[in-house]
Amino acid sequence: MFSLNHKKAVVTGGGSGIGQAIAVALAAQGAEVHIIELSTDKATATLSQITQAGNQAYSHACNVADQAAVGQAFSQIGPINILVNNAGIAHIGKADTTTEADFDRVMQVNVKGVYNCLFAGIPQLRQAGGGVILNMASIAALVGLPDRFAYSAAKGAVKAMTMSVAKDYIHENIRCNSISPARVHTPFVDGFLQQNYPDQVAEMFEKLSKTQPIGRMARPEEVAALAVYLCSDEAGFITGVDYPIDGGFTTLNN
Repeated sequence: MFSLNHKKAVVTGGGSGIGQAIAVALAAQGAEVHIIELSTDKATATLSQITQAGNQAYSHACNVADQAAVGQAFSQIGPINILVNNAGIAHIGKADTTTEADFDRVMQVNVKGVYNCLFAGIPQLRQAGGGVILNMASIAALVGLPDRFAYSAAKGAVKAMTMSVAKDYIHENIRCNSISPARVHTPFVDGFLQQNYPDQVAEMFEKLSKTQPIGRMARPEEVAALAVYLCSDEAGFITGVDYPIDGGFTTLNN
């Protein structure tokens, strides 16, 4: 089950965290994985992990916010079967504390970046006879999170784009779904705690972990396991769905 043999997958932001876990998991199931990152250096660790396991992976340097660069990268990759739009950036701030520059930066990467990859990727999926698009949304698109104004707006857009694409391409054998994680223990979380709470890292890590009713953060590999399923033929009857993977956050936190 869940074989991805003879499938070609693109994973944006596959150099670390959730994207890295997804790239590694897709490759382990037999997919040829193409990682899009800001620089090839950022993809080195993921490439090494995949190739050392005897699987196929390639990297492409590209800023997803740059439509011309995205188009060039997808042209080099050619027809694909799977597109995972994972690249994104975080931001902390309320509506009246988020600067215009920060708001624009989040939208450029988290919204326009997804659009750019859809714009370039859908013709390549069509050329392959159809396939799967998986977008990385967030529980921030589903519930109100404090100090996440721009990020929530962007992830809400990703969820809406997912539903639109699922509707528009259902008759072209292209499925589109999204995943909405709660907190996931990635290097970003460790860096955030070290930068903002250098004297309370363990205490704050515990506090953030317990905001999920299940009592911990997700592991990137758990998100990747869901991604593998949604990208596989076993999920062939699933499209236009957002999947919270949140330790009960959106349903039990009341």
